[in-house]
Order: sequence, then C-alpha cells, then structure tokens
Amino acid sequence: MSTEPAAAEDPGAAAAEEAESPGTEKAAPDAEAASDTGESKVEGENAENAENTEEAKGEGESAELSETEAEIAAQRELRERIEQRKASKQGPIDAGTKLSGTAADLLAAVRAVESGEKPVASAFREPEPARRPAPSRAPEPVRPQQPAADRAPAQETVEAVRAVLAEGGAPPALAEPAAAALGDGADGQLRADPWQLLRVTGVRPEQADGFARALLGAECGPDDERRGRAITVWLLEQAAVAGHTALDAAALSAALGQRAVPDPEAAVQGALAEGDALVFQDALEGTEVPVQRTDDAARNEESGEDGADAEPERPVRVLIGLERYALAEESLADGLARVINSLPKETDETAEPEGPDWKGAAARASGSAAELIRAVAGHGLVLHSGGEEARAEPAALVAAAAALDLRVCAAAHSADGRRRLARAAGVEGTAVTVAGLLAGDEGPGRDAEGALALDLLVVLDAPQLDVETAAMLVESLPDGARLVLSGDPGVLWSAGPGRVFADLLSARCCPQVVSRTPDPGPVGELTSGIGIGELNQVEAPGKEVVLVPVRDPAEAIHRTVQLVADSVPRAIGVPAEHTQVITPGHGGAAGTRALNAALKERLNPGPGRFGGFDPDDRVAHVPAPGRTTLGRVVRADAEGLHLECDGAPVVVPQERVEREVRHGWALTAHQATGQRWPAVVVVLPGDAAPALSRPWVYTAFSRAERHLSVVQGVEQALPRAVAERPWKDRTTRLQTLLRPQVPATTV
Repeated sequence: MSTEPAAAEDPGAAAAEEAESPGTEKAAPDAEAASDTGESKVEGENAENAENTEEAKGEGESAELSETEAEIAAQRELRERIEQRKASKQGPIDAGTKLSGTAADLLAAVRAVESGEKPVASAFREPEPARRPAPSRAPEPVRPQQPAADRAPAQETVEAVRAVLAEGGAPPALAEPAAAALGDGADGQLRADPWQLLRVTGVRPEQADGFARALLGAECGPDDERRGRAITVWLLEQAAVAGHTALDAAALSAALGQRAVPDPEAAVQGALAEGDALVFQDALEGTEVPVQRTDDAARNEESGEDGADAEPERPVRVLIGLERYALAEESLADGLARVINSLPKETDETAEPEGPDWKGAAARASGSAAELIRAVAGHGLVLHSGGEEARAEPAALVAAAAALDLRVCAAAHSADGRRRLARAAGVEGTAVTVAGLLAGDEGPGRDAEGALALDLLVVLDAPQLDVETAAMLVESLPDGARLVLSGDPGVLWSAGPGRVFADLLSARCCPQVVSRTPDPGPVGELTSGIGIGELNQVEAPGKEVVLVPVRDPAEAIHRTVQLVADSVPRAIGVPAEHTQVITPGHGGAAGTRALNAALKERLNPGPGRFGGFDPDDRVAHVPAPGRTTLGRVVRADAEGLHLECDGAPVVVPQERVEREVRHGWALTAHQATGQRWPAVVVVLPGDAAPALSRPWVYTAFSRAERHLSVVQGVEQALPRAVAERPWKDRTTRLQTLLRPQVPATTV
C-alpha cells in the first residue's frame, strides 16, 4: 500500500460503520437510535444498519403480494392467528413449540432469569420438541408485510386523523402515514391510546409522550400501561432494525427502564397479553449456567427421593419478539428441514447412481468446483463460502447442472452480481436477482402448486438474506429440489433482521464447501488480511492500493472529488463513471449527502429543478428495504422522475422521489454490497472512527476490482477496528429451531 501526501494524482479512503454521525440530520428512527448510546442492546447496535433504515423502514416498496390463492390463504391465516391471540388475553400464547404459558408465568420467569435463578417450573414445563421429519410440503410462504405507505387510506380517514393530530400538536404530515399504519378508525385509536403514534415510522417515544400529554392532560403519566406496551413494541421494532429477530428479556427490560417505564416487566406482560409480542424459551446448548435448586429439590436429594427419575436442569434463555419475525424464522427452519431431508439417502455407496450423472460432472471440474458438485450430488442443502473470485465455483455448478438437463437457476443480490454470474456460467437465462425471482419478474416461473419450476437453486450473496426473504425462497422450492447458498462470510450481514447464512454455518446441519480460490492482486491480498483481522501493507507497484491521509472532513471531500474527477482517470485509466465512492453513512460532514453534492457540482452541475435532480445525474433508487439499484436520471415530467436503472426504464412518482431516490456517486457499504467497480474510493473522515468494524472495512475495500483509494482521517482507529471489532452479534433463533429437526453433520 503506497502512502502519499495530498498530491494531484493520489487516490484515497478507509472504513466506518453505516451510521449517521452525531449531530447530523436524522431522517429515520434508527439513525437516531444509533447515536443514542444509552439504549443498550436495543438501540445502540443500529450503527451497522442505520443507512438502510432511512430507505428501509417505510421508505420503499416491499415485494408485491402474490395474487395466487395459496398466498392469499397464507395471509388470511396470519391475520386469523393474530386475532385469535388478541381474543385470548388470559390464555397461553402459542407459536410453534417455543412459547410460554400465561402472562403471569412469564413475569415470574423473566424475574427469575434476571436474578440468575432457574425459571419458574410452571412457566416452561413444555418438554423439548421431539425431532420431527420435514413436512412433505412446506407451508405457504410468509410474505413480508406490505409497507403502510403503500396501503392508501381513505381520504376521510386521513382528515379525521389530521384533526386528532392537530389537537395533540403533532405535525399534520403524519396524518397519512398514521392512517395507513392504524387502518380504519385510526382517529379513534389515537384518542383512546395516543402512544399508538409510535406505529408511524420516524416517531420517537418523547414525541409520542408530548402528543399524549396534549390529548390526555392530567391523565397522562409515565406509568400508563398503554405507554409501556407501545414502547415495548417500538423497542422490538428498533431491535429488528439492528438485525435482531428477538430480544433477551433482561435486555428488553433494561431498555424499557431507560425509557422511564417504571415497571418494565408489567409493560412486557401487557404487550404479550395484547398479542403485540411473543415470548420464547430456548435451551442453551454448550453453556455452563448455574441453576439454583429449589428447597424441595434439595430435600429430595438429601432423602434420596425421586433421584433416579429427576431430569437434569437445563439452562434456558427467555426471548421476546414480534410475531412477524417469529413466524418467518420458524417457517424458514421448517423449510430448510424439508430441503435437507427431501432427497433419498444413499444406503449402498457401491450402487450405480440413478438420475443425472453428477459423478461425471464432478470429474470434468477441478478444485473447489468439483468438491461443490460432489456435495450437491448427495445433499439437498449445501453451503459454499469464498471471496469474489470464488463466485466462479457456483457458476461452474450452474453450467454443469444445465449440461445435465436439470432446471437450474442462480440468483444474486444485485443486477451487477447477476451480470457477472451470467458471464461466468455462460448459460443463458439462468441468472436472476433474488428480488426478481420472488416477484416473478425473472426466472423459471412457478408450477401449478405455486413452487418454483426448478431442480436446483443457487443463491449467491447469501449473507444478504434476511429471515423473511430466506423463508420465501426456501418455501418456494418444490419437493426434491436442491439449494446451494453461497457467499463471503466476511461481508456485512443483511439489512433486514436475521443472520441466516452465519447461523447455518454455525449449525453445521449440512455440507460446507470452503473455496480455496484466493482473490488476486494487491486488493485481494489486502482484503484477505482484513478478513482474518490484519490490516497489512501490500506491495502495489501499479498504484492498485493508495492511502491518502487527510486532516478534516473538508479536506476529505476535496481530495475525493479530485480523485474521482482527475487523479484516478489520469493515473489509473478508470473514468469517473466507473469509479464508486463509499463512505460510512448518509449524514455527517463527509457522508453521502455532502459527497454527492460536491461530486454533482463537479461532474454534472445543474439547477436540480426536479427534487434536486437533473438529467444524467447518477442515482441510487431504493424501491424497497435493502434493495438498491443504480442508474441515471433521464428526464422529469408530470408523471414523475424518469430513470434508467440496470438498462430498464423506471418512473418514480413525484411524491416518492424524496424517499426513494438519492444521488449515487457516493454510497454506503450496505448499498454497495453485492456490486463491484473497476475503481473505488473509500472515505473515512475522523468522526467515523467509532463506527468502524472489520466487516465494514472488508465490505468497502473488497468492492474494488483494479484500484482502491483510501481517503482516511481516522489514523490508528482503522487497524484497531480491523483487529478488535469483528461482529456486532444479533439475537436470532434459527439455530435453536433447527436443532430438534436436523441433526448436526460433520461433512
């Protein structure tokens, strides 16, 4: 890595987490939560995903619900389950086999766990679920909830809500999203429970408190049970923004206490009784946790009674979660078990294999690609891990399967990943994007039962799968189909909740093929070291990697513009349109907003007559959470902003431009995941140091193919982050749900 002062042809940058810098504007609740350091595990972990939630929660369109009867039935069943739970407030809350009994039992259990004692026996008397075979057909897919912004409320409902908001001193702009979030009778719901305003994306507890005080007057107080329930749900939503599918009961209680809820356990109990949240108890495997014995147990031991029949105490953790993610995670576990167990087991290794000649296909391949083909031949689910060059191995698998006349499809996270996959596989029509496959816009289509018409599905960029997307994919597979999940374990996890790929790697429930193909060149050598926690200097005779030190954000912006517009094109031969800037977050003195403004002024100046955009502006379109497509502005008219994204025309209505479209010369690392450019400039201003982590640095640096410039003002914080900050863990249940269904494998 060459280090040079601020010379005209020097490129540069480094790394930082995906969070708004302190003191910058906060357009989404999670961005604020990321800077709210007192919120423990619930809000303090949102840094890694904060830039996604500006686009993600309520700022885009989710995948459209399918019109097939099966999917409609699935949605109806989901609504019925919620209504049944609300109708039985005093009864046990049921969800799979992991829920507790009554709310009173929960309260005792939570207190016991917080004090270090074993949970009350009556709370968790359910036996461990017996290992069950995979169902012959997966349940209907769990679809992500349609964004409230897309369910247009009636105008009279909006006006009624606006009147209530005016009484409480809330901005009238919240009327439409509040009406969409709460549905018919939203005005009455807000009058009866003003804290329901927290259901609206962007509203924070202190704002809801002010609204409640204005409406309720003297009746309003911090101990109001309605407030406790609403903040409980809000905290669980914030936890989902940070990637958790559930929260430890003790962590949730602590966060409620920090939000001035006087009785956190009662607040949780109320949310459970209303069906707003669910409770789970999961056995802790391989963890030594002291379990205190009851007096009766001690007396029995002394007297020798019941000693032979007594079961050993098993430590458990009590988790609280939202039903949406609980259903998705349980559905995903069931679907994976079906995929793993659906292929017939070979009992005679000497017998001639039936069906496709996988053995011959493996013989024609070499190295890790041959190993991958052999693993797929005998297993329904296979995991494949490796860097950018290792993507050639699943591509070889796709080509081999197509040559065997199998119906095969390969899905990547981005359109750029799809194009690279198509070139590597060389099989026309097999490469799609995950979003396009699920929406039915790309891929083989579905059979009469609603399953994808294929024999093998290969998913690249698997770390980007959240639990809902993964459940939809797995449940769309027909019986007997094979699934390969491939990805780089070092990159950032999904924008949505869950850590599907990492959980499956840890569960060891299927064969895992680790690629032996290294990424080439100085950039590959640098990122390989980062992956194991080492930031090494590398030899870069052709200026493949260049470090540009800067003193402040203003200098960082100046040097970045100079690099993109002049230095990299002249010294490296990569034009500005093929150079991508990556920075920690959208806000801050050197975030995407500031960098895009400076780059637009230099590369495509204009008045920005349509929402700040002009023809030929480089843009990032975010139509749905976690989905970023890059393109350029074509024109603007009364119909909206006309874009060209990945070669396809896109029209964004005027009212959606502000929340769906950003300038795209500078992106965050999460937006850049799954894509690569000939040259990348990573910008690390000094205020980004607290947000740096190894996955962020690895993701940002590895987006470069030929040249990487690191404009860095964080000094020694960069190597410390690479060495000392691996992953911010996420609380998930996938491993626990898989354990009774799928035995661990050593393959």
